[in-house]
Amino acid sequence: MVTQITCLLDPLCGWCYGAAPALSRLAADPGLSLSLQPTGLFAGDGARPMDAGFAAYAWSNDQRIAGLTGQPFTEAYRRNVLEAGGMFDSGPATLALTAVRLTAPAEEQTARELAALHAIQKLRYVDGGNNASLPALAQVLDGFGYNSAARRVESPDQALQEACRDRMTQGRRLMAAYGANGVPALIVTSDATGRGKRQQLLNASALFDDTDSLIARLHAA
Repeated sequence: MVTQITCLLDPLCGWCYGAAPALSRLAADPGLSLSLQPTGLFAGDGARPMDAGFAAYAWSNDQRIAGLTGQPFTEAYRRNVLEAGGMFDSGPATLALTAVRLTAPAEEQTARELAALHAIQKLRYVDGGNNASLPALAQVLDGFGYNSAARRVESPDQALQEACRDRMTQGRRLMAAYGANGVPALIVTSDATGRGKRQQLLNASALFDDTDSLIARLHAA
């Protein structure tokens, strides 16, 4: 029995970046089947200008995440992203993830999308790059050899835009249905008893505790 795990996330969420090592462990476990579900939490109506007050709040929160997870948030990120202003908008990064999913073979969708997610996060938090820029995102995808996805990101067609909107809508519906207050969050689907599928929401804190314990808990779900 393989336990199905749906990770609700947003590519501009610092806590989702902090959870990257744990997500990689879950994806590598043969007894678990991980899928990524973007929620558009910081896209559309959730996008906002990166003003000085929000930048200071973000940096303070990022330091908490770094202390808990060991994930780096560099001065290049602080200077070139937070202090540079612009828009805090995860729509373009979500579009890039969707392009990867649409162009990947079915058996490689999660692996490729997870690799792209981590690279998009690194572009922002480590390199201090703009991961709301479609050309920058296309360059990241080209770096992995995801050339078909990169070309679609450079010039988004209607099918890609609709697929991206549909994924974000589904992500928000799942958040509401399971009472998730934020991201990341895990929806776990299992049938350990053989009596039908059981679904439950795991709080984000599960991704920041001992990963071995989390994996054992998921296998026993």
